[in-house]
Amino acid sequence: MEPLDPEVVPPSTLRPLRRAEYDRLVAAGVFDDERLELLYGRLVAMRPQGQRHVWSVRRLNNLLAVAVAGRAQVQCQGPVAASDESEPEPDVVILPPGDFLDDHAHDALLVIEVADSSRLKDLRLKARLYAEMGIADYWVLDLSRDELVVHRGPEAGRYGEVVSHGAGAAVAPLAFPDVVVRVAEILPPAPAATP
Repeated sequence: MEPLDPEVVPPSTLRPLRRAEYDRLVAAGVFDDERLELLYGRLVAMRPQGQRHVWSVRRLNNLLAVAVAGRAQVQCQGPVAASDESEPEPDVVILPPGDFLDDHAHDALLVIEVADSSRLKDLRLKARLYAEMGIADYWVLDLSRDELVVHRGPEAGRYGEVVSHGAGAAVAPLAFPDVVVRVAEILPPAPAATP
């Protein structure tokens, strides 16, 4: 598909897809064979997940679900209502108590993205989106660098504090200081050497 020439079609004339419209299309089964998320009014394809990505998401889900049981709930790879034009699907989210049957959660206590092929999207685009939402605690588990990048202090669409933690570090979510996550425990083990 050829991109639109801004001289022919000015960006101000483009109409973004709204979240309510996107949700109706999803409910109608229009995207059943696609992995998409709505970011800033545009449909963004999500790449297939590699085994290391799946391993870390599963590990985070298992660790956090047990740790916050009875106090909050853990959602794995489900949508969050970020704005009228955005509905990302973060890898792991700690949500406040609630059933969220009538609409997706609009807030989260912690959002985690596991980044391999999505590294730049997670560290730039999604960091801005979650900061705009006012998410106080946003983590990116960067599998390409074996580190956990913790974003805190959202203000004016950006995070004031961004700190990278290596495999030897331990971090606790702001909402649950008693829950200590050791970075080494959520990083997939190194592949075995082949003879």
